[in-house]
Amino acid sequence: MADFDLIVIGAGPGGYVAAIRAAQLGLKTACVESREMLGGTCLNVGCIPSKALLHASELYEEAHSGVLAKFGVNFKGVSLDLDQMHAEKAKAVGELTGGIEFLFKKNKVEWLKGQAAFASANSVVVAGKTYTADKIMIATGSSVTPLPGVDVDQKVIVDSTGALALPKVPKHMVVIGGGVIGLELGSVWRRLGAEVTVVEYLDQILPGMDAEVRKESAKIFKKQGFAIRTGTKVTGATVKGGKATLTVEPAAGPSTGSGQTGFEDIEADCVLVSIGRRPNTDGLALDKAGVALNARGQIEVGHDFQTSVPGIYAIGDVTPGPMLAHKAEDEGIAAAEFCAGLTGIVNHDVIPGVVYTMPEIADVGITEEEAKAKGIDIKVGKFPMMANSRAKTNRDTDGFVKVIADAKTDRVLGVHIIASLAGTMIAEAALAMEFGATSEDIAYTCHAHPTHAEALKEAAMAVQGKPIHM
Repeated sequence: MADFDLIVIGAGPGGYVAAIRAAQLGLKTACVESREMLGGTCLNVGCIPSKALLHASELYEEAHSGVLAKFGVNFKGVSLDLDQMHAEKAKAVGELTGGIEFLFKKNKVEWLKGQAAFASANSVVVAGKTYTADKIMIATGSSVTPLPGVDVDQKVIVDSTGALALPKVPKHMVVIGGGVIGLELGSVWRRLGAEVTVVEYLDQILPGMDAEVRKESAKIFKKQGFAIRTGTKVTGATVKGGKATLTVEPAAGPSTGSGQTGFEDIEADCVLVSIGRRPNTDGLALDKAGVALNARGQIEVGHDFQTSVPGIYAIGDVTPGPMLAHKAEDEGIAAAEFCAGLTGIVNHDVIPGVVYTMPEIADVGITEEEAKAKGIDIKVGKFPMMANSRAKTNRDTDGFVKVIADAKTDRVLGVHIIASLAGTMIAEAALAMEFGATSEDIAYTCHAHPTHAEALKEAAMAVQGKPIHM
């Protein structure tokens, strides 16, 4: 007999959720994790600590900038205690990681401490000991993609982990990569006093998001003080005397014929390398299990999250699709249910994404550009937050809500939001899409007044060209 019914490799948001769900369904389950704390990248050095710093930095900026004076709230002598900010971040992380350990004990999930490597299709080696299982699930997540010529030392040149633990506020931070992580962490340090320059290879920030959202977001960030340089690539970096010098050039290549090379140097006290993430598969000895990777280094799976090898499953960042914690969680639950003989379901067309800047940026479903590329006839409704009564009273009127609906059926295909509460607002859109709602369904659903959520109702009404408040 095998040692376990299921061994899950990785205790990130996908792995630990899968292990708990499998145990709930009666499977004897173990979860392999090499970190000292459970929760993976997301909980230890990703989603959770970054949100703690984002929240704290928002509070500091509100108090320090004098913006609250218009509400009759005046501060004097506001100062930054960065050590305390980091301490509160660590406290939140500790509470949540401890909570997962409690849930493992409650559900009788055994934590195998160490790194796992396949010995065969139904066995893994952890800390020198071999364990067998009827089924094995790979949930090892992802890690930072390195940038050739820019070596991370976690002092002057940092990745996202290092950017969460800077001991002081840099005078000038350069963020390489205008995606979600770079903009979030750049926002933290800009609010705390750093000058922040974002260098993005593509012609716009936030690759993959709706074009109108990308354009409007860039305007908002520039208004906040970000220097944004798109169409620019970093070709090298040197560190000397606690400062970095980056060499950049136009993404299209050095100009010719003008007598100028196009090369330029940018000096910074801190450089954040944030150009994406790659699947964690090194050291797993996948060849011994017969599991192959695709051209992008990912593990391909079927509808049941099973790989090409029967009994071996994979979920989350090591599989194709967006690298999002909540995608991994949903896949973990579904895969565990398949392992237990049930049918798990994940609708990959309805996975929301959120950028936790201020304002927040959130989307679910397809963009206008994707709809046109697929030849789908659509109708689009937009409503500005400037016309929303709650946003007016709160003085957070940046952004808009955009609803994309099928022109023939009126079914909602995508929703895109820039608003202070976009991350919360997008849940209604995802729920509506999961149930196949039309824009009319949202438009005729009563929304509480005054709330930011009314902007979604008005955008849905705008699909038919009939919003009330604009």
